[in-house]
Amino acid sequence: MLPDYIIVFIRSIMAFFTLLILTRILGKKQVSQLTFFEYVLGITIGSTAANMSTNLSTRPFLEFVGLLTWTFFVLILEVLALKNRKLAKLADGEPTILIENGKIMEDKLAATFYRFDDLMKDLRKKNVFNISDVEFAILETDGSLSVLTKSQAQPVTPRDLQIPTAYKGLDIELIQDGQIIQQNLEQINLDQNWLLAELDKRGLALEKIAYGSIDTKGVLYLDLYDDQGIDIVDPSDYEGPN
Repeated sequence: MLPDYIIVFIRSIMAFFTLLILTRILGKKQVSQLTFFEYVLGITIGSTAANMSTNLSTRPFLEFVGLLTWTFFVLILEVLALKNRKLAKLADGEPTILIENGKIMEDKLAATFYRFDDLMKDLRKKNVFNISDVEFAILETDGSLSVLTKSQAQPVTPRDLQIPTAYKGLDIELIQDGQIIQQNLEQINLDQNWLLAELDKRGLALEKIAYGSIDTKGVLYLDLYDDQGIDIVDPSDYEGPN
């Protein structure tokens, strides 16, 4: 007969990998994006896995069946909700308009148990301090507040002024924690030799680089571990892909 701590250790390993596999199957979603129903389901599945680890009075197989059953129904519900809008509304709810044309919908606030103080706090987080500037404020199914300000309260953009802008794009990570990200280098038709040569020009060793990236204009950004600042390669020095 194994000691209890060995049994708990083994069952914890089983629960850990079971939960890891099941969460991968269910897909990725940020905690802030979870609806209340999904949040409760996540807690239930996590609690079942924890019980599977430490409750020695039950057989782990029973908790394992419970985990599979909960995950199966969550997965089925997600698949059906993709194809059935009514079912999606039933499971996730639907957004609620709290402010319309600068007027607070008091009945909607009461129906969603959303306090006026919470509304003002969330508006301030969106840099809105005057309700009259709000065209629409919508309470999303995950509890976040989406705000559309009136056109006269919105900041001026280059498009409003008909000013042409250059394409910005995304920076591509090339170095992280002193390690070269080979896949990203290949994506922009560069190689490790080019990157090491650029570092050598500046007397930098790869292991001293905490983070390195390159933008669409060929500007190489390097952040050093020793906090001596950053080194930015001038675009005119950029030789381009090999």
